[in-house]
Amino acid sequence: MNYKRLGRTGLKVSPLCLGTMQWGWTTDEATANKVMDAFVESGGNFIDTADVYSRWVEGNPGGVSEEVIGRWMKARGNRSQIILATKVRGQMGTGPNDVGLSRKHIVEAVEASLRRLQTDYIDLYQTHSADPETPIDETLRVLDDLQREGKVRYVGASNYTAWQLMEALWSADKNGTARYDSLQPNYSLIKRAEYERELKKVCEKYNIGVIPYSPLAAGFLTGKYEKDKETDSKRAAGVKNVAFTEQGWATLDTVKAIASETNSTPAAVALAWQLAQSEIAAPIIGANSVEQLQASLSAVELKLSEEQIKRLDEVSSWK
Repeated sequence: MNYKRLGRTGLKVSPLCLGTMQWGWTTDEATANKVMDAFVESGGNFIDTADVYSRWVEGNPGGVSEEVIGRWMKARGNRSQIILATKVRGQMGTGPNDVGLSRKHIVEAVEASLRRLQTDYIDLYQTHSADPETPIDETLRVLDDLQREGKVRYVGASNYTAWQLMEALWSADKNGTARYDSLQPNYSLIKRAEYERELKKVCEKYNIGVIPYSPLAAGFLTGKYEKDKETDSKRAAGVKNVAFTEQGWATLDTVKAIASETNSTPAAVALAWQLAQSEIAAPIIGANSVEQLQASLSAVELKLSEEQIKRLDEVSSWK
């Protein structure tokens, strides 16, 4: 596996990042351990989670995904081989300061994440989304302090607009604090405009490593859904709103055709399209089984032709 630098940093990450939102939700711990084992055995070293996963599920207090990863790393003794990413921002309690990007919440949240993950440092600590109630310089100053204390090694952002990302870069430059070196946008062949309209140019200009989440459009680009066929998937409602359109189905048809041409899978084609872009560091892939993981991992070896990339660009264009 050819590792890639995360943006301007010297940190080397695998070209695919394993997302773990489903640990303790749609994937039990035993299966999660098998998927993480297979990911590492294939050469993967980059794992992403968040403290809030999966607090939206009834009976889930949040932090469950972090706890699963922590137990797995302790059992395998592989912490130093893993590039571990987690996030802060979400509601983690009932109090007014149990949410957001204030100094108070971040300091308390990072300690809680470290306990759950059973580690003394986080490789990439990310703000899950912007917090309009907290000045960006307050957030960046506490992240800078955490870097100096050795609890956090790199910092990144998720779900930021272009102007929010630029404000953060300006603040870091002005105040001499830590700056965001990575961005997690919602980006796929089905959802391109949100990232490509402005964020892409910012990331290219300032050498920010891009770690797209939902690169398979919540499973739509794997080919698991069929036109005019109902599904009882837990995530189907959200997928329908975004992907079940004439353009969406046309895009999927093209992905499937190229998968056939390359003797690959639709998932690998959709991921390879992203990996052909220089600023993309590592799309985040989810997997509820080792078989699903392998279908995505084959993207690392897949090189699409210019003609194939052009077809994908044209059929999914938002312009």
